Amino acid sequence: MALIEFEGVCKRYPGSAAPAVDDLNLHVEAGEFLTLLGPSGSGKTTTLMLLAGFEAPSAGTIRLDGLPIEALPPHRRNMGVVFQSYSLFPHMTVEQNVAFPLSVRKTSAAAAREKVAAALDKVRLREYARRKPQQLSGGQQQRVALARALVFEPRVVLMDEPLSALDKKLREEMQLEIRRLHRELGVTMVFVTHDQAEARTLSDRVALFNQGRIEQIASPKELYERPCNPFVAGFIGDNNMLRGARDAERGCLRTARGALLRARCAAPARGGDDAILCVRPESLQVAADGNGPPTENRLDATLVYAIHQGDHWRLVMQLHEGDGAGGRAPEWFAKIGPALPAGLDRGRRVSLGFRADDAWVY
Repeated sequence: MALIEFEGVCKRYPGSAAPAVDDLNLHVEAGEFLTLLGPSGSGKTTTLMLLAGFEAPSAGTIRLDGLPIEALPPHRRNMGVVFQSYSLFPHMTVEQNVAFPLSVRKTSAAAAREKVAAALDKVRLREYARRKPQQLSGGQQQRVALARALVFEPRVVLMDEPLSALDKKLREEMQLEIRRLHRELGVTMVFVTHDQAEARTLSDRVALFNQGRIEQIASPKELYERPCNPFVAGFIGDNNMLRGARDAERGCLRTARGALLRARCAAPARGGDDAILCVRPESLQVAADGNGPPTENRLDATLVYAIHQGDHWRLVMQLHEGDGAGGRAPEWFAKIGPALPAGLDRGRRVSLGFRADDAWVY
């Protein structure tokens, strides 16, 4: 039995035409790190608030250890919560902030001191116990909030975009800190973010939300390598897309100009059905015209510009196939390098090649 279960959960807000969460069915295993990922307004934070008890479902059941909890108040769910804004009390010291959940639970003073010291040790802040939050950096404040969520030894820790206010370097450091704590403690964590790189770094599984529903739930590797539809393919990582029609007999997709492109087919379809081909930029081989790569698929394009990005070059190219916005052919981009091959100059005609196994048709 899963530790957490959502069954047919819906959440509607008065005056809203569409539900914030729509017929959600989701299971979370004990000890798992699950990330709820998606664009703004997709339902991921509402799902977390439903689990925490700060929102009540309009329909459906939420279970913890097999028991319904939708009627339980937040303090009786044994879940620690880390908010986006930290929500530390400015007039309290670090140790007083961390001790607050224990005082609410009427833990004895002696036991509370031991638990607070242990929690601060876990986040490596023991020496800052007497400081006030305003005397700490953003990353240190975030670790205090994490210690406060862990101090009463909850079954589940919930995090609502807790790293969004940090700069890139500090954010990456905190990702590794959270990953370390999860592995050391074995606590179940449910994490909300709109940052796909963060989700890939932290998660055992990722649930990708869109318009109140889960589009796909899988490991980060599977989401990247086997996206189930164009939304997932476009949201997870970078992707090039080309519209066309299914050719059921000879291949997977035929472009508007008649080029036949072979790829993995996501689902059976009839010939002539509208379809979209997706291929990752790192899967493209690019060569100056006349030196086309020996691959199953080849497209002609014009190199618009090349951008050096340290460990690779980003090449932006306008295809000679397909219909893009405003009637223009779509732009694709490739990641190659670290060296830029000879002959790839701006305005040059180039050939793009890719294997059928590196592309998907939906």
